[in-house]
Amino acid sequence: MPGHGGGHASGHGVGPGESHEGGCACGDCPHGAREGHRRAVAAFLRRRDEFAAGQGLPAAVAHSASASRQWVSEELAQSAELVAERGRAEGQAWLTGLWRRTAGVVWAVVVLLLLGQALTAVGAGWTSARTAGLAAALVVAGALTAASWFHRAKGGALAPVIGEDNRLSTSRTVAAAWVLFVAYSALVLAGRLAAASRHRERDALISGLELARGAGVVTVLAVVCGIAVLVRRVVGLRVLGQRLQKVRADRPRAADLLTDDSGRGTFADIQYVVISGVALVFAAVRLARRPDQLPDLPWGLAVVVLVSAATYLAGKYAEGGRPVILSVVRAREAGDLDAPIRTGDDIEIRGAGFVPPGAQAADRLARMVVRVGPVHVHVPLVPVPGGFRNPTDTLLTVPVPADVEPGRVEVQVVTAAGVETNRYVVDVTE
Repeated sequence: MPGHGGGHASGHGVGPGESHEGGCACGDCPHGAREGHRRAVAAFLRRRDEFAAGQGLPAAVAHSASASRQWVSEELAQSAELVAERGRAEGQAWLTGLWRRTAGVVWAVVVLLLLGQALTAVGAGWTSARTAGLAAALVVAGALTAASWFHRAKGGALAPVIGEDNRLSTSRTVAAAWVLFVAYSALVLAGRLAAASRHRERDALISGLELARGAGVVTVLAVVCGIAVLVRRVVGLRVLGQRLQKVRADRPRAADLLTDDSGRGTFADIQYVVISGVALVFAAVRLARRPDQLPDLPWGLAVVVLVSAATYLAGKYAEGGRPVILSVVRAREAGDLDAPIRTGDDIEIRGAGFVPPGAQAADRLARMVVRVGPVHVHVPLVPVPGGFRNPTDTLLTVPVPADVEPGRVEVQVVTAAGVETNRYVVDVTE
């Protein structure tokens, strides 16, 4: 593209004809953050598969299995860090441009509401309730658009529902949906009250706000908002107490509402979103049919939502767990005899929870550390086609450093989330 490189050079410090290497945040730039991340991922996967096939090793380390493993691990760790850097750049660029998309979705909903009202008004005529509903939608859309602009660097209107781990929070999203719906319902009643000319009509609209009529909606609103606050507190305390491992994501995704940090669907989240969504649809239909009062959510449906919220909260209490070492043995090839652990030997650390959810990427795996006595050993990355043989969630293989004094030695794993396992004592001989 003529002049493209020179135009970006002034903003990024590169000369004409030079590549951004994925640092540019321009939407359609071929050297933008997305393209840079894609190239870095492709280069890393190619390099990993080459090493897994035994290719690309320098002659100086090819004669030693331990030296070649260490060299390969360091090369992959450096390449993985570049991938992570490009991923963070892509995530920030995506997040910065999200506010326009969220604002577009909000106004698209307003247009759909207008079309729906126009279609339903055929034959029945346009009413003050339709005017109030459209005016309330315009007020809510304007508020969300303004919020999107003020938080345009943090996800726009989605900023309040993005958690500290850079994922969409299920509890906050459900609570935000109910808050917006109740606010919209109150604005509809306010619009109708402002347009009412007769005293009896105004009294009927005011009585529509009585607690007896909207008790179900108000109860659900209070519970889901309380759940959102309580879940944040619970997760924060469990992370600080090292009973839950949390790894920050590159960017939020819609799938976060239904999955755990590793991307697997979770029953607690799915049922909470589905049941809350169904209840919201029912309440919206009730508001459309009776726009003169708060939606009277039946207590049966309200109790179903409360049970769903309790199930979601129980799931948050039950998830996670501290990683644990169950045994430490000397690593041996097939046919080798069992022998005591000596300095320089490889040891296998067997347990559970070594790889936190969402930490399967190579840059996260490369941050795992094993403390053997007073020495901290980085867990080497051992590639295989399509992944890594070491480290895994249940098994780590590391060498015993030569600096470790023979005797009873403590072994402890520090995961990529910074959580420490129990201390396991082994005997090391000369």
